[in-house]
Amino acid sequence: MTVIIAGERSGVGKTTVTLAILSYLKQQNFKVQSFKVGPDYIDPMFHLYVTGKPCYNLDSILTSESYIKTCYFKQILASDYGLIEGVMGLFDGIPNGDNVPIASTAQIALILNLPVILVLDCSRLSGSIAAITLGFKTLNPHLNLAGLILNKVGSDRHLELLKTSLKFLNIPIIGILKRQENIEIPARHLGLIPTEELPELDLLIQDLAKLAESWFDWEQLLPLLKYTPKTEFFKETAFLNPSVEPRIKIAIARDAAFNFYYAENLEILQQLGAELIEWSPLTDHQLPPGIQGLYFGGGFPEVFAEKLSQNQLILQAVKQAILLGMPTYAECGGLMYLCEKIIDFENNSWSMVGVLPTTAVMGKRLKLGYYQAKVLKTTPLLLEGEIITGHEFHRSELLENSTQPLYEMQRFFSVENNTSILEGWGNLPNVHGSYLHLHWGDKIEIPMRFLECCRNYQP
Repeated sequence: MTVIIAGERSGVGKTTVTLAILSYLKQQNFKVQSFKVGPDYIDPMFHLYVTGKPCYNLDSILTSESYIKTCYFKQILASDYGLIEGVMGLFDGIPNGDNVPIASTAQIALILNLPVILVLDCSRLSGSIAAITLGFKTLNPHLNLAGLILNKVGSDRHLELLKTSLKFLNIPIIGILKRQENIEIPARHLGLIPTEELPELDLLIQDLAKLAESWFDWEQLLPLLKYTPKTEFFKETAFLNPSVEPRIKIAIARDAAFNFYYAENLEILQQLGAELIEWSPLTDHQLPPGIQGLYFGGGFPEVFAEKLSQNQLILQAVKQAILLGMPTYAECGGLMYLCEKIIDFENNSWSMVGVLPTTAVMGKRLKLGYYQAKVLKTTPLLLEGEIITGHEFHRSELLENSTQPLYEMQRFFSVENNTSILEGWGNLPNVHGSYLHLHWGDKIEIPMRFLECCRNYQP
């Protein structure tokens, strides 16, 4: 069995609870596998930092129910314990007419038939905690609410009131976090600050592991976390022979500015015969030798725009490689890097690669959501006419849109007037540049096309 850590809303402490449990288990030298519900990149970075193993995203919109099962059962096999961190509140997702919203934590729990532990923010309430919990328990009777974690408990008297109110529900209290012990993980405009930018993260993880000993009732929690092998069949994806030579060399931009990558995307590339060569647009002054393709993930180029702009040698090297026809995938932050300029939150303008004749400007409004997109122009990854689904999460916008957009997009399952928007840059045939994040889990044809373009690249 593996348990899902859910919240009654965003900001109740799911990530803190999850990291505390993972830290404690890792300190005890257990093999732990973690997962994250939804499209988030940053929480999985923290999971990886603690466990030393990639964290895998479970998202029924970006992938499918069958892929979620395949991913979960494949990755959990070699572990002693497993843990899934939910997204937002337990029932937060895209409404579909019943009480299991699409892409919600509740949907993932039902797909995998796993129990849920609910984290509750107990500040500013006492007796009302029972009404909140009862609602979560009864909204969908098929869900197994296996326990509660009470966060931000103010005092022993406060805890007594909470326990008294919850007693009649007969739901075990698995953990208690006192308000004064609450640990805050630094955040900014797109969520938590990534692990690479937190020099004191080791101390935080050590503190979490120590506090976890007293926070949780381990006699109740460990059996829920313990993975019990099951007979569920999972379908192995048919990959090319990974030992095929020569391997296709793909340069992966990976540093503090670019670090939004789904673990599956990178693993699939490797399984298809790619050699992934990591490099840094912040500190390297030349591209890795012999590469056949470029992959720029998302991240925070706006935070490091000055340093990126100062590295003129690499900006020119990237520009030259792209103009010579090197296949290039640039996603969100990567798209911004390929623009002529980035204008940051302080209205400072910084020069970038300049192969896309537009400027990325940081704004206050968060652009967030799932989109279904029709491909308007063939790229190294997609064919004209295909329909794909992706996710956007950014605070920048482009001053000039492309005269050759990649996508015609609509919000996924929007209940409002769902107008189409044009997005992405297709002005160079070898470049796929878009704000839309793609997960390749059950779309093997996408990375296969990319690698084939890279294999055929002739500068």
